[in-house]
Formats: sequence, structure tokens, C-alpha cells
Amino acid sequence: MKRVLVVFGTRPEAIKMCPLVKELKGRPDEFETVVCVTGQHRSMLDQVLEAFSVEPDRDLDIMRAQQDLFDITSDVLLGFREVMTEVEPDVVLVHGDTTTSFAAALAAFYLHVRIGHVEAGLRTYNLQSPWPEEFNRQVVDTISDYLFAPTETARRNLIAEGKDSAKISVTGNTGIDALRTTVRDGYRHEIIDWAAGSRLILITAHRRENLGEPMRAMFRAIRRVMEEHPDTKAVYPIHMNPQVREAAHAELDGFERLRLIEPMGVLDFHNLMARSHLILTDSGGIQEEAPSLGVPVLVMRDTTERPEGVEAGTLKLVGTAEEDIYREFAHLLDDDDAYQAMAHASNPYGDGHASERIVACLVD
Repeated sequence: MKRVLVVFGTRPEAIKMCPLVKELKGRPDEFETVVCVTGQHRSMLDQVLEAFSVEPDRDLDIMRAQQDLFDITSDVLLGFREVMTEVEPDVVLVHGDTTTSFAAALAAFYLHVRIGHVEAGLRTYNLQSPWPEEFNRQVVDTISDYLFAPTETARRNLIAEGKDSAKISVTGNTGIDALRTTVRDGYRHEIIDWAAGSRLILITAHRRENLGEPMRAMFRAIRRVMEEHPDTKAVYPIHMNPQVREAAHAELDGFERLRLIEPMGVLDFHNLMARSHLILTDSGGIQEEAPSLGVPVLVMRDTTERPEGVEAGTLKLVGTAEEDIYREFAHLLDDDDAYQAMAHASNPYGDGHASERIVACLVD
């Protein structure tokens, strides 16, 4: 029996790793599965754990007021060293591009423990965008023994960088696995009731590189378009970052058809996303989830490490300039042919069975 240590610390990681945890725990004759959370996000992480009924075995609980990347990296690195020494795993599984994943993988590397990287191979090749995530992901791929690429494009990126093809498996994205658990028929929420009869627009924005004037420009563009389209209503589950909140309140307060709400649990958010007409985001995971739900996405970033969705036609990269966002947002509301083309584009991110493939690779 192999001992697998699964580590994650943020809400997006938890959404994508909980299905894998459940798959591993469903095979107790082959794996002893230990779950360690870092608490890089606290309340948002706990909501996801509850939704998936995943109970962590270790909790570093690192989150503190005004923490920065120095705090997170050092606290995870030191805390995870202690966990590794106690658990003595055969393999450590990390996800994606967070500081938790970077520091945990580094600790495993220092201790000569094998590393499996879930969602390997995504690239922009611009270390400033997304920052610091592009750096984190590249470093984790460099030191990993098992590279679980979600798409063929990600696999090609790894091959082009000289990674050993024997280490790479194309699995699909575990975020699509999560939707099979969370999206439900007959779901009700007061936001959906409030938006009945209108086209519901879902907004998320939080990226560090967009803080300041780029984010204000994003919000101004959204408000302008909605003011010109009275059949729309929008909801923005506002990020906890004080700078994000300041920009959002400055540009969006006082507009009754756009509601700023507190962050939502994963069940509520996924079901709201499934019932949205259109999504505007600078997030990463939504770019994978929305295509499987048939919801077009305008990506308010200058780069994306998920080009498959752009190539398939379900995502459009619109940058952060106010006039560009205004033009593309208005176009999708005004041109039904353009909207339908995006809504019915193929989903390039998998079939909801990525966790099964990852576990099969670990067995092999």
C-alpha cells in the first residue's frame, strides 16, 4: 500500500483536489490517503471542505492578517516539513500554481519525496502574468515526478520544455469532476429569483496584476454596458482583498441592477454560474468550468494559460482596457449569433473523469 499525502490551501485548489481525495479514499486497499491543508485561504477553504465532506488530517492554519507571499511561503515550507517528517509519504500531490503548491512541492523536493503535479503544463510564458502563479507552476513542473496535464496543449508545453514524456499523463481537468458533484437540478437561490426575467451576468475579479486602475477600468466598462442594457442584472461575489473591495465600491455602488455580495460557497457559486447568461472574469478556474456548462466567458486579462478555451471559441480574451471590455461585452449582448457560437462551442477541458485517470496512473 502506498501512502499519498495530498496538500492544498486555497478555495480553487480545494475545489479541484477534493474529487481526487474522494477517488483515492475510495481505494483503501491500494492507498493510504492523508490530507493536509495549509489554510492559505481560511473560511473559503472550509466551505469547500464541508461541501465535499472532506476532513483534513493535518491543518497548518497559516492564515493571518496582512499576510504576504513571504509569510505564506515560509510558513508552508516550515510547517509542511514537519508534516512530511510525521507522515513519511511515498508521494505528495499538489495542484496548480498557488504559493501553497510551490512551497509544499519544494519541501517534498528537499526531502527527496516524489511529487505529483495535478494540472501541470499550463503556460503563458510571461512571469508577470499571472503573477506569481506562472512562476509557481513552472517551478513545480520542473521538480515533479508525475505530471498530470489536463489537456494535450499542456502536454505539448511540457514536451517542448524537455520534460520526460514518460512522466506526463493527459487526464482532463479535475475541476470538471467537481461540477458533477456540485451542479444540481432544481437548485434555488434568492439571486436567481431576483434576476428572473433578466439576463444574469456573473462577475469575478481579484488578480494581483489587475489591482488599481486596470480593475477600475474593468468595472467602469461593465457598468456602462449594463446601463445601456436594461434587461441585464449582475452579481459580483466580491473578493476579500481590501484593494479589490475599494475599487468595486468606488465604481459599482449605487447601481441597483448590479449586486455586490460576499463570497459564495462552492455549491452556490457553481449553480449560479450554471444559470448565468455570461461571465466576465479574471479568474483561472472559471475559464475551465464555464465551457462545460455552456456559458460564454470574457476573460479580463492580457494573457491566459488556458488557450484551449480561446481556440475552441468558448472564451474570449478581452484585456483590461475599458473600451475593449465595453465593446466585447456589448457585442455579445447585442449579437445573438455571436453569443450562441460561444455558448455552443465544444468543451476542451475533459469529461469529468480526471480523478479516476490520475489514480489509475498512480496505481500503474
